[in-house]
Amino acid sequence: GEAGAMERWTGRVALVTGASVGIGAAVARALVQHGMKVVGCARSVDKIEKLAAECQSAGYPGTLIPYKCDLSNEEEILSMFSAIKTLHQGVDVCINNAGLARPEPLLSGKTEGWRTMIDVNVMAVSICTREAYQSMKERNIDDGHIININSMNGHSVVPQSVVHFYSATKYAVTALTEGLRQELREAKTHIRATCISPGLVETGFAFKLHDNDPERAAATYESIRCLKAEDMANAVIYVLSAPPHVQIGDIQMRPTEQIS
Repeated sequence: GEAGAMERWTGRVALVTGASVGIGAAVARALVQHGMKVVGCARSVDKIEKLAAECQSAGYPGTLIPYKCDLSNEEEILSMFSAIKTLHQGVDVCINNAGLARPEPLLSGKTEGWRTMIDVNVMAVSICTREAYQSMKERNIDDGHIININSMNGHSVVPQSVVHFYSATKYAVTALTEGLRQELREAKTHIRATCISPGLVETGFAFKLHDNDPERAAATYESIRCLKAEDMANAVIYVLSAPPHVQIGDIQMRPTEQIS
């Protein structure tokens, strides 16, 4: 079962980006429960520090290490990887979870909002992936795993103008994950690449998207019974638990009641 299959990850290092809230926090907690050393990063670490304390008092076998990092800044990402190397040898599992949507349509949107989405949803994912791979390579780690938190918006374009540019960044994640899988094969490694593509997950995501319209954000989650952050954490554990010869390429998951 999964408990046994997760044993090989005990004591190993996972980086989870965007670990302060939502999916990232749930994933970080689950990995700590399975005995991993988890570096959780975000721009504000107070929530991660609180989560780390909760994990410790719950007696989970792993540890959560909060790290302050602005993923839109490459220098901060590089110094984070450098710190991880110094303190914990390197990264064995990289979970690129941080992502955001800004309500900027294609015909009228602000360039700044588009650029923020590119920086976090595409560039940071690519930089973290490269650095995680280099970390594995220099330590001859052949069984590492890179997991990108994608979206169903990375597989189809919905008729909602506020998420069109966001959708484009998630299509990029779909292409990047498959490109990564191919390059890892060419490099003759057994490092695996996976993306997880959820539909609506009940997090603070919509409240950031509709930051000037909290009622619309709330309505997004109230219309149907949504996926929970824990459902996403379970998917990550499933992906990491797959035997070494099995690579799960993409998990597409929606709330049962979701239409699009």
